[in-house]
Amino acid sequence: MKKIYFISSILLFAFLSSCNNDDIGDVIGEILQDVLSVEEVNRQITKTLEEKGSFSWSEASDHLLWSASVHGDSILTIGYGNKDDNFRLKKSQKFTSIKENIIQTISSSKGLNKSTKEIVVYEDEVLNYIDVKVSSLQTIKELRQNQQIRYLEPIGFVYSGTIAQKSASSSGCNKSGEKISSSDYGTLNTGARVPWNFYTHKIDQAWAYSKGRGIGVGVVDTGLSPNQPNLGAKFDDYYSGRYVRKYGAYVDSWKWWKTKTDGPNDKCGHGTSACATIAAPNNNSSQFVGVAYECNLISYRGTSDVILNGYQEKKGVAKAIKALAKRNDVKIISMSIGYIWSIGKIKDAIKYAYARDKMIFAAGGTSTSFTNWYGVIFPANMSETVAVTGIEEQNGYDECDTCHKGSKIDFTFVMERGNNHHQPILGYYDGQSKYFGGSSVATASTAGIAALVWAKYPWATRAQVLQRLKESANFYPNKNGDFGYGSIDALKAVRGY
Repeated sequence: MKKIYFISSILLFAFLSSCNNDDIGDVIGEILQDVLSVEEVNRQITKTLEEKGSFSWSEASDHLLWSASVHGDSILTIGYGNKDDNFRLKKSQKFTSIKENIIQTISSSKGLNKSTKEIVVYEDEVLNYIDVKVSSLQTIKELRQNQQIRYLEPIGFVYSGTIAQKSASSSGCNKSGEKISSSDYGTLNTGARVPWNFYTHKIDQAWAYSKGRGIGVGVVDTGLSPNQPNLGAKFDDYYSGRYVRKYGAYVDSWKWWKTKTDGPNDKCGHGTSACATIAAPNNNSSQFVGVAYECNLISYRGTSDVILNGYQEKKGVAKAIKALAKRNDVKIISMSIGYIWSIGKIKDAIKYAYARDKMIFAAGGTSTSFTNWYGVIFPANMSETVAVTGIEEQNGYDECDTCHKGSKIDFTFVMERGNNHHQPILGYYDGQSKYFGGSSVATASTAGIAALVWAKYPWATRAQVLQRLKESANFYPNKNGDFGYGSIDALKAVRGY
């Protein structure tokens, strides 16, 4: 027995000697199945985030990527094609061949000889990615050599490191109502209430020219409350013909093989708040109106909360964006959700929506005061999105207590007062109101202003609407390093100078 062990040790040493230093750790890991612990994976990711201010799986070692995949049920998302091949408009032999080649690599690696059905977990019919089962480090190394793979991501892994833990308190879920101070709103002749900051952005004056009529705004979030009639049966009171639609794309399960959604209803409260901010009606219910109170609303439940850290959340959001992209009645997509690094399939969906002329608003980030140093989160940091953050009510510019800022921000929205009161909105339940804050309310409100502009100029292109928003903002024609073009004057945006 000792002789066998001794000979094996010599052979192992000789084999490792033939490898370069970068490969040795991965070889040992493969032989000994030395998967990094969840704690070690989290530690390495946190270290990178703290040192570089960003993290990408494309820059991770093979061993780290493999270990994260193993801890996520060995599910990998593989984006395939050339650099800009995020989606396909019709069936293509080119992409079919690339995909089949990838599956063959996985099947034949280490002599597995598995069938496609055993390998492919999910295949999208428009976006160029597949979710696959990959358990071998060697297979990951082989896939990373394929020049027709855009990204490899351990989509089932949930990061739970220090930064994630500090951000968790801002998952955004809250269905409770609040008593609103009378100093935080005005009243219309219908009895409907106007949030204090609408006056700051001259939204109330912009209503003389546009109320968002005929513009469809899609909201990808946690869904829409079934208990709020102002976002249901009473949605088109006084404005017959406008409509609200709600759909579900999220599967409420940690099991990747589950495919049945739990419907369109909001179980968190955040999605209802975002929808109310944009589209709550102006009627006689003595409740808060939305920015574009005559627009059409299309709500998608794509996630359970605002932090997109689960397999089903990432998949659900990508599907929701893709569905809204296909709708001809949707001009604007609002997303007050995100993550601290890029998610390939969501990135692909956003590029698809952008190619179909949607204007996509995304939250710059809201977290604890310990992590708002991080900068602008994904997908607000994409060039295809319009990034928004919240600021305090004052003469200068200062981000809200938990809002992110940075060079990727395009616009700001005043949503926090000195008394720490945020923007009052329609609540989750009938007859209820609440305060809504952070970059979430800032993003939804700015999307609402865009709806006002587009309704006033229905023939305008996305670029022309965006240009009007820029020209009405405080810093235009310059762009501030942290706050973009600044806060929009809604009256200027819809009326011009």
